[in-house]
Amino acid sequence: MANSPAPARTGPRKRWGLWALAIIALAVGGTALAFRSEINGYGSIASAYSARVGCSCRYVAGRSLEDCAKDKLAGMELVTLVDDDETRSVTARFPLVASATATYREGYGCVLEPWEG
Repeated sequence: MANSPAPARTGPRKRWGLWALAIIALAVGGTALAFRSEINGYGSIASAYSARVGCSCRYVAGRSLEDCAKDKLAGMELVTLVDDDETRSVTARFPLVASATATYREGYGCVLEPWEG
């Protein structure tokens, strides 16, 4: 008899992998739920800080936003920056948690929105 390929093993191993993924997803979700206050606080602070520093870098120092992104502190890799030349503002976003916008105002520099002044 010729060598025939072994049948593919997809039964129990495939189910075990799906269960493992489900358990990991529950663990990550539970951890996020347990630390939601800390995550929200970190996200709010990180986005506000990044918006203010990014705006100053972009509209006070005159650097490109790509160059300004190099100035992020360690631990802020998840924060993204988007600038709007028309309004002279920079918006920073921490995914699924928070965003903040800082706008350049003549005589004041970059201020976080909303701003009453």
